[in-house]
Amino acid sequence: MLTLTGIDAGYGAVQVLRGLTLEARSGEVLCVMGRNGAGKSTMLKTIMGLVPASAGSIVLDGVDIGHLPAHEVPRHGIGYVPQGRRLFAELTVAENIEIGLMTRQRGHRTREEVLSLFPRLRERLRQAAGTLSGGEQQMLAIARALCLEPKVLLLDEPTEGLQPSMIALIRDTVVALKATGVATILVEQRVDAVLSVADRVAFMTGGTVAETVDAAGLTPAAPQFATYVGV
Repeated sequence: MLTLTGIDAGYGAVQVLRGLTLEARSGEVLCVMGRNGAGKSTMLKTIMGLVPASAGSIVLDGVDIGHLPAHEVPRHGIGYVPQGRRLFAELTVAENIEIGLMTRQRGHRTREEVLSLFPRLRERLRQAAGTLSGGEQQMLAIARALCLEPKVLLLDEPTEGLQPSMIALIRDTVVALKATGVATILVEQRVDAVLSVADRVAFMTGGTVAETVDAAGLTPAAPQFATYVGV
């Protein structure tokens, strides 16, 4: 379980997160929603150590990881798929996957399990990552993160700009991960995508979580979507 308590963070003199508290439980999908500028991506970067927290704690399975350098955080079992994917474009699909495996010293078994989720990547192992389609690049970014065998997976708007078939594949992958005990934090703007996978939804505004509700009680007409997500 990943727990954030009273997190303050930002960029220089600009504070973005203000006393943010959040809990991601094993085997669940926690979707995080909010308008642009609410602090969603900053929250993920703070978990990963890319933006330092000036206050509060980040605890993974009883271990405080809030003050670790960024390169150490993935080794504790947190996979991160940032907005924009951030692949090594000139390296092949196989080489990008190998980099993911190296992070926590995983081997052939993990590689095969990940490729079984994304058979299309197996067909393109020798292809440069930068020449893949947008959907295939997103598959590779998720596959690379899963090579860590993560306890927690952070996804920042993974369906952005993708065609419906790719969105469905990513949704199915996220749902399948629940059975393995992975805790997934999914930042997403599309209400239909959220309701199809979420166990709980956390609504952010002004750099903090204003409300967290069970997804089972939500419909597209729920007032939270108009209050925290609508324009």
